[in-house]
Amino acid sequence: MTRHWLITGSTKGLGRAIVEHVLAQGDKVFATGRDLGALEALAQAYPETLKTFRLDVTDAAQAAAAVEAAIAAFGRLDVLVNNAGYAQIAPFEQTDPSAFRDQIETNLFGVVNLVRAALPAMRAQRAGTIVNISSVGGRVGAPGLGAYQAAKWAVSGFTEAVAQELAPFGVRMISVEPGGMRTEWGATAHREPVDLLPDYQPTVGAMLDMMARFVGNEVGDPAKIARVIFDLSRKETLPPHLLLGSDALHVFEKADGARQQAAAEWLAVSRSTDFDAGEAAYLSGSQFA
Repeated sequence: MTRHWLITGSTKGLGRAIVEHVLAQGDKVFATGRDLGALEALAQAYPETLKTFRLDVTDAAQAAAAVEAAIAAFGRLDVLVNNAGYAQIAPFEQTDPSAFRDQIETNLFGVVNLVRAALPAMRAQRAGTIVNISSVGGRVGAPGLGAYQAAKWAVSGFTEAVAQELAPFGVRMISVEPGGMRTEWGATAHREPVDLLPDYQPTVGAMLDMMARFVGNEVGDPAKIARVIFDLSRKETLPPHLLLGSDALHVFEKADGARQQAAAEWLAVSRSTDFDAGEAAYLSGSQFA
């Protein structure tokens, strides 16, 4: 059955790869972005199944208009892919407050705006798939990425919480958490680095040095990730989170192992704050047990 997609950040990178793969499979795509000129050739190649819409995801009114236009164009909305996002590497102390907020607005509230706009239609039709592109950086932390990773942690948590609200009426939501991909993300994140204070050279400076080696050598293939995302749209059940890429698995396993070790070392302290006769019996039989 043909499905109808709305994809943000469609003009380049992973978003463009998803658009191309979905169209090649015969589905219909409402592709959004800030620079639609990059989609002109693709729109000419798929005049019946690709529509475009200029969208700034941080604008809630534009997000609502995009969803309304997608439904007007195709009759329904089956799959929403929240892909738009970016990062800028800098120490938190040296990040301008407006630059920090801009990353949060795009990476987190861009997702929130589109989900809020899409849910009434998906709930009414009792079906839909929402794919939020988070990152392995939504599970771990790295120096210089405070704003980006704060947003991605929030996206992953938002997805896990809201997915439970949507499940009873047939709408699925998943946080896809890739590692590095050969897109423009790394070059953008590394562009125009701040003049680091010496105290941040061992941490953020090392991160910037690593990024210089990382760009162009990422292990993640956007075309393969696009195929996975297409396949998710055909699955009946989805996990709340899906790591993609051997680098993502490695980084997460290392971080998770450190968390488990710290939890064991501090277990007595964690339990020490209960009332003497306190117990969490209220959790028994609940979804949180």
